[in-house]
Amino acid sequence: MNHTVTILLLFSLHARAADLGKSLTFHADFDGSTDARYAAGDKRIYTAPAWREQAAAKPGLDHPDLELAADKGRFGGALRFSRKNEKAVFYQANKNVTFDPKNWTGTISFWLSLDPNQDLAPGFCDPIQITDKAYNNDAIWVDFTKDDRPRHFRLGVFGDLKSWNPKSLEGDTPDFRNRLVVNQKPPFARGKWTHVAITHEGLGGGKGTAHLYLDGRLQGAAGPVAETFSWDISAAAIRLGVNYIGLFDDLAVFSRALTGDEVKKLYGLRKGVASLKLPAPSR
Repeated sequence: MNHTVTILLLFSLHARAADLGKSLTFHADFDGSTDARYAAGDKRIYTAPAWREQAAAKPGLDHPDLELAADKGRFGGALRFSRKNEKAVFYQANKNVTFDPKNWTGTISFWLSLDPNQDLAPGFCDPIQITDKAYNNDAIWVDFTKDDRPRHFRLGVFGDLKSWNPKSLEGDTPDFRNRLVVNQKPPFARGKWTHVAITHEGLGGGKGTAHLYLDGRLQGAAGPVAETFSWDISAAAIRLGVNYIGLFDDLAVFSRALTGDEVKKLYGLRKGVASLKLPAPSR
């Protein structure tokens, strides 16, 4: 590769990184603090005794089984869930997530370290949920299944419950399963970090789509997602570690759906999202 081509390639990579930074709305690196390093909205983490008591949550990490683990993260510190988390732990979604009921578009990025088949307790586990209600109502999430061996890793995207499930059928119905992206043999392992990225665009507009990436590789797509989406923004939350046990690091939210090449770029950043050219830190 000649000198001119090398300079052009470096310039292109720098420009793409700068563009990623412009799209960032939230970044929590858990490096010495649970406060987000950058937040378009509230930067504080919140804790409540249970999700049904989310409205009573208080700022701060009030949790005996959840701690900041210095130097245990993919980049610096991390959140460590040492036992099955049944408390509500979340960041407020207002402004940190650019929700639009007619064109909800964005990207969610984070890293996990665990062996789901040995570390997790019985039951479903959702490392992240973004919703104002529940997993099946105006929500985006990923989960580990409860009965499969090895546990499957799934992406779920669900609009208004009455729109996609007008008969109010409960449980793991065909309509529910057909909306998922499923990896039956995900690459998670103890002592290894795995990057998870979810991109979504056009949700609420009748033809929405979503994509799941692991370690920069596309796992599948969900859609078209036809139903409506609606939020009570005061209740909307970036929920962390529902029933989770393991390490969680470098959470970021972007205002647009990153391309496959951009997800690979994000996955390859040596210092994580902190490598991007960001606005001034909010803390």
